[in-house]
Order: sequence, then structure tokens, then C-alpha cells
Amino acid sequence: MRCCEANSCNGYGTQAYRSCINITRASHSKTGVRREGTVDKISSERRSENMRSIRSSNTKPELIVRRLVHSYGYRFRLHRKDLPGKPDLVFPSRKAVIFVHGCFWHMHGCPSVRVPKSNIDYWKPKLERNQERDLQSRSSLERLGWKVLTVWECEVKDLNALERKLKNFLSPLQPPP
Repeated sequence: MRCCEANSCNGYGTQAYRSCINITRASHSKTGVRREGTVDKISSERRSENMRSIRSSNTKPELIVRRLVHSYGYRFRLHRKDLPGKPDLVFPSRKAVIFVHGCFWHMHGCPSVRVPKSNIDYWKPKLERNQERDLQSRSSLERLGWKVLTVWECEVKDLNALERKLKNFLSPLQPPP
């Protein structure tokens, strides 16, 4: 197995391979075969396809929260574009919104979140912007008089705790007169 079509090293683990890796890392950064400092196991085209397929709405955690809230008898609107941050669930009569955030994309800080080691110059600012946008959306909604709840992807795993959290958030809120 060769590390690069352009070089004829004998394969992984050999001295020629290690030399070839050092030479070709920079040249492969655009093709996705090798990136500086780390090895990406898939091509950049495949990585782009994977990233494009990640949805921002109707995610599995969001669907679980929606099913639970609906089963309690609450009715809601989805992804209202006229509200800051486009909340996932909106309860207009209660002036309440729920955001369902993915732990990675919104940098929750739970143990399952790891910042990518490759392409740090791209990921770090992107994930920081997501956090800043979340704070701005939350504060804008609160200034407008909305109650805001954030449900994290990792919280969806414990349905009993999630049920308590949702009921505590929604039950004391009475519709305005």
C-alpha cells in the first residue's frame, strides 16, 4: 500500500513512507488525502458531502422533544423566522420558546464534545460564532419578553430528566389573559 500515487514508497511503517508523508502533507491539503498535523481518513469531497447532509432542523433530538411536548397536550409553532435565532419550538400563547442544540455545534461542554484537531483555523472561529449567536438570540428574546429554554442533545438521552425539565418550563407558564 502506498501513501501517495506520486511517490513510490513501500507502504505504511517504512522509512520511505515516513519521508513521503513529510514531503506530501502540504501538497495533499487541498485533495483531502493528508492534512497538516493529522490524517483525514476520507477525501475532502466526501467530507463536504457529509457536512452538507447535516440538518439544522428536524434533527433526531428535536423530534424527540417535539413528540414529548406534543404528548403533554401543548401545541407549538416550528422555526419562526420572525423571532431572533429562529427557535425550534415556539409557544406563542405562553410567550415561550425552546431551542434544541447539538452539543458539538453549540459547544455545550459535555464530555462527548471534542473540537476537531484538523483545520483549527476554520473550526474554532465558527464554533465561537455559534456560541455568540446563541447568546445574542437568547438575550434578544428575553428583552422581548419571551421565556427561553435550551435543551441539549446530550439531555435527550435521559428521557425522565428531560420530561421533568420540559414540564417545569411549560407548566407554570399561563397563557396571557
